[in-house]
Amino acid sequence: MKEARDTEYQFDEETGEEIEVEVRPTKHIKQSRTDPESGLFHKGEKERCFAYSHQTFCDRHGFVVRFKTVPGNVHDSVSFFDVYPVLSEKFKGKIQNLVLDAGYVTPAICRAVLQAGQKLYVPYKRPMTKKGFFRKYDYVYDEAYDCYICPQIKLLEYVTTNRNGYREYKSDPKDCESCPFLSRCTQSGNHQKTVTRHIWEAYKEEVNELRYTPEWKEIYPQRKETIERVFADSKEQHNLRYTRLRGLMKNEHQVSLIFAFHNLKRMARWTQ
Repeated sequence: MKEARDTEYQFDEETGEEIEVEVRPTKHIKQSRTDPESGLFHKGEKERCFAYSHQTFCDRHGFVVRFKTVPGNVHDSVSFFDVYPVLSEKFKGKIQNLVLDAGYVTPAICRAVLQAGQKLYVPYKRPMTKKGFFRKYDYVYDEAYDCYICPQIKLLEYVTTNRNGYREYKSDPKDCESCPFLSRCTQSGNHQKTVTRHIWEAYKEEVNELRYTPEWKEIYPQRKETIERVFADSKEQHNLRYTRLRGLMKNEHQVSLIFAFHNLKRMARWTQ
């Protein structure tokens, strides 16, 4: 997958001149020739392959209550919104807690769940920072003055909000030039540190605080007994690990049968 950046020229009616306009980057996505509806799946050390993913929700007893089949190159945090709004509306007032893995810890998801009056329990996600550099939590956010404070007690003031919804806070290059921790802070040529903060970051911080509550220690470990068990049984016993079908609709129909078998088996065990 590559990004391409180009420029275009538009005619300005007022001045009669051509204006150079930068075109937003476009992504070139690899597509299967035999199954164009699939997506290139790659996660960790797994081999890249064209596949489908299944955004799945289950209750605390392990019964699958909703799912959606998507191409394998769609991130879980994106396909989440294909299922959650429908699920939340159908069981309105009945869903109290939601347990998700680290891939779902985004400001948008945290905001959606908290605004629905539900609690979101997620694991700790290690900051994605280069080795030897300061972590983001080393820069303290001052909510009253809307600024960040670096480890050397210097201010990073708000500058702008980018098109992705992140507020940018930048340091004064004069403060950074003589800083003894410059090599651990930034590699920018102008000696300026930039810290970003999403406009919905407060929702994410509120969710992260739930990790220190007794409820988190009681509820989150149940995930391995519910949704993880759903996928384990479906892959090992019902051929969810591989597909011999082509097309999004055919795969969704197949998974409907697999999860129906799973729910019937769990119901049968309850009657024994």
